[in-house]
Amino acid sequence: MVTLLVTTPVGREGDASLELEWALGDAKIKRLRWKGVLLVRSKVTKEEALKSLKEFETTAIFKVIPIEKIVKSKKEIIIEEAFKLARARINEGDSFAVRCRRRGNWIRSSKEIEIELGAKIKDEINAKVDLTNPKWIVRIEVLGGKTGISVIKPDEILKKEVEIL
Repeated sequence: MVTLLVTTPVGREGDASLELEWALGDAKIKRLRWKGVLLVRSKVTKEEALKSLKEFETTAIFKVIPIEKIVKSKKEIIIEEAFKLARARINEGDSFAVRCRRRGNWIRSSKEIEIELGAKIKDEINAKVDLTNPKWIVRIEVLGGKTGISVIKPDEILKKEVEIL
């Protein structure tokens, strides 16, 4: 089972939903209150979903980000849960970057989370911060009252070309 955050051009959410259904088959797609943002659940694995979407010709999908855990949008909870995921994957000496995208005003600042979580990973795991070419990305997607968290390799974030009409 995989959960994906998918971004689309504003107004093309319907087209993106159809493309996701065609590419993934049984996808359950939820439009969020932010334009151009969809949450997708599918029974396939993360690897199968990313491979399928990479190979599938799309016209309305900008970015696909795997989400591994969804938690309440509270700074302390986000940092604690993201750190647990990071500790399970990031080894001493590995490079990483923390990226936080905030939608809604449930947390005060994306930068605050990036800095605090980054410092915790750096200090407690003894990993290296590399903002340009990290081995791991700790991805935080704040979606109002819920927050999606992932610790993924950069090539697991799928970026597609979309022609803006």
